[in-house]
Amino acid sequence: MDVAGIYKEAEALLEGHFILSSGNHSNRYLQSAKVLEEPKRAEVLANALAKMIQESGLEIDTVCAPALGGILAGYELARSLNVRSIFVERKEGGMELRRGFQVAQGEKVLICEDIITTGGSAMEAATIIKALGAEVVAFASLANRGFCRREGTTIDPKPECKLPCDTPLFALDDFTFEMYTPEECPMCKEGSVAIKPGSRNS
Repeated sequence: MDVAGIYKEAEALLEGHFILSSGNHSNRYLQSAKVLEEPKRAEVLANALAKMIQESGLEIDTVCAPALGGILAGYELARSLNVRSIFVERKEGGMELRRGFQVAQGEKVLICEDIITTGGSAMEAATIIKALGAEVVAFASLANRGFCRREGTTIDPKPECKLPCDTPLFALDDFTFEMYTPEECPMCKEGSVAIKPGSRNS
């Protein structure tokens, strides 16, 4: 599957001057909300991701996504896997499982994001789920930004990766973009003004 081509077709692989959630700058940006706005496209991507997970032999009872960005990807993946879909959301700065959602002791949960960068939000979700007695058996995302090692790739994890090395990460492709601190950003030095297109700010 040409995942990059699908993102480009959906105008979800942006080129310009962007501020990432980490505060670093990049000349490219993935906007998965755009790639998921067409249900048929979302279904194709989720089915491909589900196939990878099923072929691994992992048993999954529930898919849990961090809100807001992971909800659509998590729901579509749960539908493809024919399992339950839940999400955690932020309240007063922390993640919580709300809205009547519950997990059982020993329930096998996969944490799903639209994009995994360092895995920080995914780990917040995993911490909540494990504290409630369930077992986090895997992580998944449509796209992996290359900081964490996904199944089926030769890319080594970087120090910034927050995901545990003993829990598999499934993703459709790696997207490794150049990143710069604001002080070192060549685009800033040329006078370009960075924008922040992420869901937390727009």
